[in-house]
Amino acid sequence: MSKKEIPYKIYLEEHEMPRQWYNVRADMKKKPAPLLNPETHEPMTEDDLAKVFCRELVKQELDDTTPYIDIPQEILDFYKMYRPAPLVRAYCLEKKLGTPAKIYYKFEGNNTSGSHKLNSAIAQAYYAKQEGLKGVTTETGAGQWGTALSMACSYFDLDCQVYMVKCSYEQKPFRREVMRTYGAQVTPSPSMSTAVGRKINEEFPGTNGSLGCAISEAVEAATSQEGYRYVLGSVLNQVLLHQSIIGLETKAALDKYGEKADIIIGCAGGGSNLGGLISPFVGEMVRGEADYKIIAVEPISCPSLTRGKYSYDFCDTGKVCPLQKMYTLGSGFMPASSHAGGLRYHGMSSVVSEIYDQGLMEARSVRQTDVFEAAQTFARVEGILPAPESSHAIKVAIDEAMKCKETGEEKTIVFGLTGTGYFDMFAYQRYNDGQMQDYIPTDEEIEKALAKLPDM
Repeated sequence: MSKKEIPYKIYLEEHEMPRQWYNVRADMKKKPAPLLNPETHEPMTEDDLAKVFCRELVKQELDDTTPYIDIPQEILDFYKMYRPAPLVRAYCLEKKLGTPAKIYYKFEGNNTSGSHKLNSAIAQAYYAKQEGLKGVTTETGAGQWGTALSMACSYFDLDCQVYMVKCSYEQKPFRREVMRTYGAQVTPSPSMSTAVGRKINEEFPGTNGSLGCAISEAVEAATSQEGYRYVLGSVLNQVLLHQSIIGLETKAALDKYGEKADIIIGCAGGGSNLGGLISPFVGEMVRGEADYKIIAVEPISCPSLTRGKYSYDFCDTGKVCPLQKMYTLGSGFMPASSHAGGLRYHGMSSVVSEIYDQGLMEARSVRQTDVFEAAQTFARVEGILPAPESSHAIKVAIDEAMKCKETGEEKTIVFGLTGTGYFDMFAYQRYNDGQMQDYIPTDEEIEKALAKLPDM
């Protein structure tokens, strides 16, 4: 049967949606450092991690030799509801900027969760169901991950318990209600329902919380309930593996268009969308097949790459998780309550950190008000209201496009539009009312948090 005889959607599913995830660690000559047991400082074993995570996900977490891992058919069937996601040329933005650059964005917001998070949520829920678990626990910052996981758990009839960073819980009530609609139990973090939550509230009275706090609570909840495991929406190797479908589709679309990216840009919080977008391109770089300019963009209020230290640190504030070597501000760092809740994490994925440390990527930190100015510009000409997190990438994509205008270079810029901002209207209201402020942590604040790094 020819392409013309096959319905277009089916053709895309069969020919343009990857059937395997790509594991960039397999091609990296210098591998990311292993997770360490917080008590013994020895590398975590499969049995160690299986006490907290699903067994099959643990195998993916520890596998740094298999370049391609098959996507189970049941996950592929779910992906077909919203994948392949579009790679869109931003013609109107190019015209608005008057730039000779070509600007493309990979849009991950065309599903009910509104973001890329569903790519890993459905995979992790699938493996939990395969293991015969009752349910899972997790944390969420801005709410995209919690929303995605609640959808995935509903699909597989699993219980879902979400610890939502307190400032986001209060700023994004509708995101919270979507999670509850899908059957999730949502708790503001730090809470008084866990021992680690009570301890954090005592140490930081009135805190707005952080992803590190919420992770600690979710891990405690998982390990104290029989038939539950903890799942995470970013940072871990397994998550970047699932999110590699973003980069694989992006590369396939560029090849189809006859384009080669010069600059690839992604927002950076814990590293899930960024790592997923750039992995196939980094693979080409480490294999010596191509070269790209890759830029990670983080909030100036939580600058783990640009001002952090490359060191082993706890992944959570309560110090109950394994130690990971990463760029970190210290697990006790409490970021300001910026509106990009998904980027308020003290550390960065070990894979992304190692890529950055090897000089394969650069990093920039940007002000919140500049981010929303870029978001407004994009929304007005491209017709999509972007999430605050995604808008960090938009800001730098515009910066790079304007450099091309100054030099006359016709570069191809690709950035990740990780999700929509329709549940972030409180943030947009603050910006439109001129009430949004930028917060830049002082050297003293960062040094104080870094001083408490584990003594290795």
